[in-house]
Amino acid sequence: MDRPGEGVLLDVRGVTKRFGGLVANNDISFRVGAGEMVGIIGPNGAGKSTLFDLLTGFQPADAGEVLLDGRPITRFRPDEISRLGVARTFQKLRPFTQMTVIENVMVGAFQKTTDLARARRDATNALERVGLADKAESHARVLSTGQRKRLELARALATKPRLLLLDEVTGGVDLRSIPGLVALVRELNAAGTTLVVIEHNMGVIMDVSRRIVALHLGEVIADGPPAAVGRDPRVVEAYLGQAYVR
Repeated sequence: MDRPGEGVLLDVRGVTKRFGGLVANNDISFRVGAGEMVGIIGPNGAGKSTLFDLLTGFQPADAGEVLLDGRPITRFRPDEISRLGVARTFQKLRPFTQMTVIENVMVGAFQKTTDLARARRDATNALERVGLADKAESHARVLSTGQRKRLELARALATKPRLLLLDEVTGGVDLRSIPGLVALVRELNAAGTTLVVIEHNMGVIMDVSRRIVALHLGEVIADGPPAAVGRDPRVVEAYLGQAYVR
C-alpha cells in the first residue's frame, strides 16, 4: 500500500480490553486490506475471541480504536456494524433449534432487508453456497456439528458481508468435513469477501492465509507471511513448539 490507509478495509489501532484485573487484549494493532485473508493464531486465552467481540461491537473496548473503511466504529452496536458489512461466526454454535434451517438463515438476511420474500431468497442463496440447500426445511436441531458450522456461516453470509470474521470454522468438525469447509472459505475469499479467520488447526490456517497475526497473552507477537510467522521464535515458544518448525 503506497499511502497510509490506502486499500485498508479494517484498521485496528491500539485496542485494549480488561476484565477486572485480567487484560484480555493489550494495545492490539493490525490492518486488513480489502480482499485479504488473514489468520489469527494463539494459545487458549490469548484473546482471539475477545478481539472478535471488540471488532463486532459485542464488547466495548477500554482503549484504542477500530476503523472500517477509515470510519470509526469502536462504539457502534453489533447490528450497526453488521449493516455496514461486517459479519462473524461464533466458536460456540447456538442455532435456533426450534426453527428450520432456512428460518435461521433468514435471521441474518433481515439485517439488510425487511421484505420477507427477499430475505427468503437471500437465505436460500446462502444455503446453496454452503451446501445446505437440501436441509432448508429441516429443523436446526437435527444437524450434525459440521452442518451447524455451515449453518452459522450461511447466516453470516445472508447479511452480505464485505468483511467476514470466522471463529474456529473447523473446530469440532470430523476430519471428512474439513476439506469441504476449507474449500468454501477459499471460494468466499476468491469471490471478493475479506476474511479474518481464527483457527487452531495449523495445517488449515497456514495453508489458506496470506498473512498471520499471532497473539499471546493478549498481545500481538508476530504479523507476517505464514512461513515467517511459523518460524518466529516467539510464536514457536508460545504456541507452536519446536516439533512444528520445519
